Amino acid sequence: MMKKLEQLYEGKAKKVFATDDPNIVLVDYKDDATAGDGAKKGTIRGKGVVNNKLTNNLMKMLEEKGVPTHYVQELSDRETLVKKVEIVPLEVIVRNVAAGSFSKRLGVAEGTALKCPTLEFSYKNDEYHDPLINHYHALALGLATQQEIDTISSYAFKINDILKEYLLGFNIRLIDFKLEFGRLPDGTIVLADEISPDTCRFWDATTGAHLDKDLFRRDLGGEEEAYQEVMKRLLGV
Repeated sequence: MMKKLEQLYEGKAKKVFATDDPNIVLVDYKDDATAGDGAKKGTIRGKGVVNNKLTNNLMKMLEEKGVPTHYVQELSDRETLVKKVEIVPLEVIVRNVAAGSFSKRLGVAEGTALKCPTLEFSYKNDEYHDPLINHYHALALGLATQQEIDTISSYAFKINDILKEYLLGFNIRLIDFKLEFGRLPDGTIVLADEISPDTCRFWDATTGAHLDKDLFRRDLGGEEEAYQEVMKRLLGV
């Protein structure tokens, strides 16, 4: 059994611990929830369990379809072993339907289907509130190489195609989602972080009901039940 050592990092939704293998870290998912760039704080009971299990399930499925990820092994309801990566400081946002900041920024009614999926990058930097940037900015700032940007973009669209079809099988519409990628020690780009109702907009394909963090963000209520509903549909638990 791999040993859990000192805490390396604590973010808004997860804690990361060293292990006795320098190439593997342990991720512990929390129930803490934040919104509005950390301005709103709260708790969604059971969220850590849902996000851990869903992320692992989806990453295993993506691995089988040719997308490399940092996933190694699920240890418990909240804890998972992952490959240690250097996170590429880009948040990668794929959108299929106008919603959230996209609707506000561009004056497109929420729920408008886009003619093709879009890809956005934001600079992963809390101090500057994760500003939107383009790939020229990413190159100019040395955040990623052109080859890395091409690889990340290609994976992002592939992940979108896979997840859209997969989720529709559970009557869930994938509106948009945020991805993060990391570099392994040899420079290989892999999918990292998580895929969950925290990082994706999931709408019920029949009713359009939100099954994601927007319920918390917008004070709509029912977020606990929505997270559990997604887990029940996808994992049967």
